[in-house]
Amino acid sequence: MSILVGSATRLLVQGITGREGSFHTRQMLDYGTQIVAGVTPGKGGERVAGVPVFETVREAVQATGANTSIIYVPPRFAPDALYEAAEAGIPLVVCITEGIPVMEMVRICHYYKARGIRLIGPNCPGVITPGQAKVGVMPGPIHRPGPVGIVSRSGTLTYEVVRALSAQGLGQSTVVGLGGDPLVGSDFESLLALFAHDPQTEAIVLIGEIGGSDEQRAAAYIRQSVSKPVIGFVAGLTAPPERRMGHAGAIISGGQGTAQDKIAALRAAGVRIARFPEEIPDLIKTALA
Repeated sequence: MSILVGSATRLLVQGITGREGSFHTRQMLDYGTQIVAGVTPGKGGERVAGVPVFETVREAVQATGANTSIIYVPPRFAPDALYEAAEAGIPLVVCITEGIPVMEMVRICHYYKARGIRLIGPNCPGVITPGQAKVGVMPGPIHRPGPVGIVSRSGTLTYEVVRALSAQGLGQSTVVGLGGDPLVGSDFESLLALFAHDPQTEAIVLIGEIGGSDEQRAAAYIRQSVSKPVIGFVAGLTAPPERRMGHAGAIISGGQGTAQDKIAALRAAGVRIARFPEEIPDLIKTALA
């Protein structure tokens, strides 16, 4: 099994005719993802890499039975694309777009939550279930099927950890990039719950970074509800206060959101903490022994 995406995923690409959308459509198809439709207003009737393009998401869903959407739409138009996907009844939406205003995301997250729709992102690398489906921009060849679930706030750190795991013979059940913006559609807790109930996932890797309190809330959830071993890594031990590091959400403000506080909370919940990403495979092997 896996979480979120797999062999049953029927993917729709919003913004498929744009530069990023068309490029990553081909990459996802090459990986084996089942892409059934694309949407670009004004481009209905065209094809991209053999994928039919529709004028609207609703039209595409009705014609193809798409059950997942990925959004490669510029920030100016991304909110409309997010609402359109939700209104068409798609239950899982992955938004790659970076730079959507926070206040727009406040309204969108409320809208999605009220309708029971899961949103991954924005400003995220997406989701991959190795050997089944890649929905996003992750480098497919470094992933291997296996028992380790990964949930992360950082795309590049995720790739580093995946590469280290695969090199040590530790494949992944599903890898999820939450996104690096201050407000995203899914948090650690909701993904930890899915991994905790996934029979293929035997261990979970949580990759955090400075800013906010997501990791502290995840620690509380792990303590109460997760019996599988969890290995954690938190980036930003040397980050200076009041300076954004990489992501819009990665900032220590008012003394809150430090890596030290997050690590302490996770350790108190029984999470094994890696000092460096390269330590994660050995910690997993020890936990599963």
